[in-house]
Amino acid sequence: INAEYGGHSLQMCGIVALLLADTTDNCRQELYDALTVLQHRGQDACGIVTAETAPGCLQFRLVKNVGMVKDVFQQKDMETLTGNVGIGHVRYPTAGTASAHEAQPMYNSYPCGMALAHNGNLTNAQQLAE
Repeated sequence: INAEYGGHSLQMCGIVALLLADTTDNCRQELYDALTVLQHRGQDACGIVTAETAPGCLQFRLVKNVGMVKDVFQQKDMETLTGNVGIGHVRYPTAGTASAHEAQPMYNSYPCGMALAHNGNLTNAQQLAE
């Protein structure tokens, strides 16, 4: 999306999320296909995180890096992305640098796990840290 806000042109990343009802199915191909369609929204970096919603199973699987969707996700990477729930992200950089560290989605396994992707910048990060 190209939008105007306060006279400034805004560019936005591309984000997709899927939850498949069949807990034995994998959503990796659908996420990959969606990111290729959203590629025009960001060419800096991309990533996919998946997990399963089966009882007693919460293990995140993440692949992300700088580059285009077709270059970041190789066959061996796609095979690791098992699970019926997932988030995909293509990054349009408005801050930061071009590095795998800046790529999304991101996740934290403590205390029981959470993954997210966002479109924006924390302009008050220092104040929040205090």
